[in-house]
Amino acid sequence: MTQDILINWAPQETRVAVVEQGAVQEVHLERTLERGLVGNIYLGKVARVLPGMQSAFIDIGLDRAAFLHVADLMPNIAAKHAAPRDRSQAAARAEALSPSSPVQPANGSNGGARVLTPDPVLPIERQIFEGQALMVQVLKDPIGTKGARLTAQISIAGRLLVFLPQDNHIGVSQKIPPVQRDALRQRLMRLTATADGSAAGGFILRTNAEDASDEELIEDTAYLRKTWQRIKEAGTRQPAASLLHEDLNLMQRVLRDLVGAQTQSIRIDSREQHGLLLAFAAEFMPDTVSKLQHYSGERPIFDLFNVDEDIVRALSRRVDLKSGGYLVIDQTEALTTVDVNTGGFVGARNFDDTVFRTNLEAAQTIARQLRLRNLGGIVIVDFIDMVREDHRDAVLTEFRKQLARDRVKTMTGCFSQLGLVEMTRKRTRESLAHMLSEPCEACSGKGVVKTARSVCYDILREILREARAFNPREFRVVASPKVVELFLDEESQHLAGLSDFIGKPISLQAESSMTQEQYDIVLL
Repeated sequence: MTQDILINWAPQETRVAVVEQGAVQEVHLERTLERGLVGNIYLGKVARVLPGMQSAFIDIGLDRAAFLHVADLMPNIAAKHAAPRDRSQAAARAEALSPSSPVQPANGSNGGARVLTPDPVLPIERQIFEGQALMVQVLKDPIGTKGARLTAQISIAGRLLVFLPQDNHIGVSQKIPPVQRDALRQRLMRLTATADGSAAGGFILRTNAEDASDEELIEDTAYLRKTWQRIKEAGTRQPAASLLHEDLNLMQRVLRDLVGAQTQSIRIDSREQHGLLLAFAAEFMPDTVSKLQHYSGERPIFDLFNVDEDIVRALSRRVDLKSGGYLVIDQTEALTTVDVNTGGFVGARNFDDTVFRTNLEAAQTIARQLRLRNLGGIVIVDFIDMVREDHRDAVLTEFRKQLARDRVKTMTGCFSQLGLVEMTRKRTRESLAHMLSEPCEACSGKGVVKTARSVCYDILREILREARAFNPREFRVVASPKVVELFLDEESQHLAGLSDFIGKPISLQAESSMTQEQYDIVLL
């Protein structure tokens, strides 16, 4: 299936739309102020070593020092994965090593900072010291008052492989079936070996590389090794607390992850960014250079395929089908549910045919909506009940066919006894709804609010509770205008009755800034 990629760039945000057969299938967003640090590589400077916590604070040039635990030092990581015999030998070496072991000097370009040759089982204070230059990578972004979490094990992600330049381990994703892992591991060892047959760094085969060709794996290997060489060279030139490598931006990741033989064109509406992307493609992915185009049309690039309208519809619960039926998609923390309804579609022949046609169209639309909204995790689809077995088989076959076009890994079950189809889709990033929206202040994300009458009765019960505990001169109710209006009209008799019962006056004050569920009872 042919594919076109549209890139809309602005200083504050980059948006990417993947279009197949004239319809938007995926939308990717990256905002300048919200871009994370995970994957970035720094030449850090040890600011403080904490023996009591077996941790250290590392200055990487951010507002707050980052955090490195002893378990994330490269020798400890290597020891954890070593064979038992190797671990015992490492322990013997560490026991024989005295605290006054010699220290190796680091590159003179790092201001004369010294670098220790650490040992696997040594405490952190005997592996690193204050003022030391240390190459680290961000594992977790800073949160609140906490700094970023670091690791000394560098890993560089490619399209098909993850490169571990400090290790010689060859691994395969655990999500690939065990029966295929050994063959894939042997194949990867053969493809990544150097001219003399030795290993030059470790590699992990990613899940999406299960069916990759030898040429694709070799190309990804060359890209990763070239990237690592550039990082090492930057480490010899830059001072401590410098950024050596920033994870690829969205446009570069598009070239790495989305572009393939089926891609016809990659159009970008910024001349400057088009030039930068051309330079990147020429160095790392020369096959994509011919597909890059600068879009200079008068219409906004996303208007070519009504991308903005599709984004708006992707934030709605209801998705209308061309036949007149519709879907209802509810995303929760645990799973996503999709309900298929016939709506206004009455069909032309009989009820079974109407249901079958609606379910077939729904199968195509659901697969597209999963990609467009980037819904991951467990998905439960409630197709309209079908009596005929051949209809169920045809719908399930069509659903799997449409899901096969998704580059994200999916697994689909059969119809359950309750007529539901269970499936999973790998989580790759935040869903579109989570990126573009936030919980409603009025309903706190529930999607519903209490009626004004329910809030009135809550207030009456609260006044009675307060009257039993306190003896004020007067009770004043501060609430939303709709609640106050109801108290002055239909609920005025109940309010007056409560005032007589407690023997205290009750006054009302409308506050337009309050939501319907908010209220306050003031004791005067």
